[in-house]
Amino acid sequence: MSYKNNKKTVVALSGGVDSTTTALLLIKEGYEVSGITGIMHDGMEEAARNASEACKVIGIEHHILDLREEFNKTVINYFENNYKKGLTPNPCTYCNRYIKWGSLADYAFEKLNADFYATGHYARILKQNDSFCLYRGEDHKKDQSYMLFALTQKQLSRTLFPLGNINKTEVKEIALDNQLISADSRESQDVCFICPPETTQSYLISKFGEKEGEIIDYKTGKVLGIHKGAFNFTTGQRKGIGVAASAPLYVISTDPDENKIYVGFKELLFSQEFDVENVNWQQEKYGEKQDNELQKLPSKQSSASAFYTPASQHEFPAMVKIRYNSEAQEAIITKTDENSVHVKLKEPKSAITPGQAAVFYDMNNEFVLCGGWIK
Repeated sequence: MSYKNNKKTVVALSGGVDSTTTALLLIKEGYEVSGITGIMHDGMEEAARNASEACKVIGIEHHILDLREEFNKTVINYFENNYKKGLTPNPCTYCNRYIKWGSLADYAFEKLNADFYATGHYARILKQNDSFCLYRGEDHKKDQSYMLFALTQKQLSRTLFPLGNINKTEVKEIALDNQLISADSRESQDVCFICPPETTQSYLISKFGEKEGEIIDYKTGKVLGIHKGAFNFTTGQRKGIGVAASAPLYVISTDPDENKIYVGFKELLFSQEFDVENVNWQQEKYGEKQDNELQKLPSKQSSASAFYTPASQHEFPAMVKIRYNSEAQEAIITKTDENSVHVKLKEPKSAITPGQAAVFYDMNNEFVLCGGWIK
């Protein structure tokens, strides 16, 4: 997205290097910048203080919003309920859609009269005719487009990602050169509301209590041992099963209703087809081989094979990621209804995990088409 100066922009600040550098870059572009920090849960007070100190250094206003109630009702409830159902949740993606681009962004637009809302995510937004297209960040190792698949066109249209065109090393250099106190801040953790030494397992036990159930051989049906709660296990998990075998055992599936987990050897984890529900069609208006803005981009981004209308086609090819850190794989996507698709991978994939996000990219693996939740 091309930036326009003299626009009022509110930057979501975590107190870390990425968001602070985002604010600095926008100031240098001529934006009227202020910062906002949402306190999502107990323990974020230090992050809010760090963000306030960073705002003082770069000379901008800082607003703090208490979002603990909304975060608990939305993200934590989603997290706990998914584990109860035997699913493996992705709380960061959920938080992005409903908190960071929900309550926090709404405050920026409605109370602070912002023209734009900016974050320190490594992704890019390019406008193609009437559509806003979410591209992977130039730094593919840090690319966060997967975590942003649930954003709507309206949200993308008012969002800026200044870090999308640079890499993490450059960000740290900019921060250090400008004496930003956050330059050496640690990276955020996977589940922000579970703080060490607490683990996801200990957190879930504290919420649900221990409930013994059977560990069952997936192939034979034989009971191999006892566990302390099916909610503690996720598809593909190896550690913590506590059963000896001739080769490492993995969790193949869980049955939360019966409180049972099924285990087996690694080859049982591989599958080639799965279903995805609650799909967000981020790019529903693409037409095949249109002569539009996108075709004027560098050749690696403008192959005619990338142009189709996924939301209106019954079947289409795509690259799909089933985990944040996984490589995208080629697949054929078939619509089963307006909000669901069936996915057939070109090659089998290990540990396709119910509850995780499946995000679909164009065949050049450059921009997001749509995404949803693995059933």
